[in-house]
Amino acid sequence: MKSSFAKRLSRLRREAGYNQRQVASDLGISQALLSHYENGAREPKLDFVIKACDYYSVSADYILGRSSDRGSVASEIRETLSGIIGELHNAKQTENILIDKLRKLAKDE
Repeated sequence: MKSSFAKRLSRLRREAGYNQRQVASDLGISQALLSHYENGAREPKLDFVIKACDYYSVSADYILGRSSDRGSVASEIRETLSGIIGELHNAKQTENILIDKLRKLAKDE
């Protein structure tokens, strides 16, 4: 029986419109080894799983069959946190401007 990983690896390649030779070359493995991975005849090492996730821009949970969400939860969290940090930085700048204005007003009175 074909594993979830094998099915998804094969599906991702076909959806992208790539042939095995092209993907194998891009990922630094032989076409025969890629075929074995896609057919479920062999299981890859972790470093290949990581390369495949990066190559197809999917999460490890997706490619391993643990999630139906293709996106990387970690990248979504990073993007959200980055936005929050940006907003906090802007708020801090606004706060500093207001404090400076208040100090100036206090001196003028």
